[in-house]
Amino acid sequence: MIKIEFTKAQYENLIKLLYLGNWMINAIRTDDIVKKYDDVEQHIYSFAKDVGLNKYIEFDSELNKFFPTTELEEDEEMEKYREEYDDEITDRLARRDFIRK
Repeated sequence: MIKIEFTKAQYENLIKLLYLGNWMINAIRTDDIVKKYDDVEQHIYSFAKDVGLNKYIEFDSELNKFFPTTELEEDEEMEKYREEYDDEITDRLARRDFIRK
């Protein structure tokens, strides 16, 4: 077991980073979620309440799983990064398809 200490601000940034990373990897998937990344996200999310960041992470007792709150998903910074990613990937795919044709 490795012990790593974070300030509250660093932990908040880690939550956001995990949210964006797992979103990029798993948002397009339905039955084939990349479990190894989902597991890490769940582990880190499990400490959010202890750190006072439950405004970003909530626990669903029926599913026995942690989820980002609407506040995190709709965070201005998170939306900005998702939009930048979507725009960039769309441009790259369009360029690739144009070159192929």
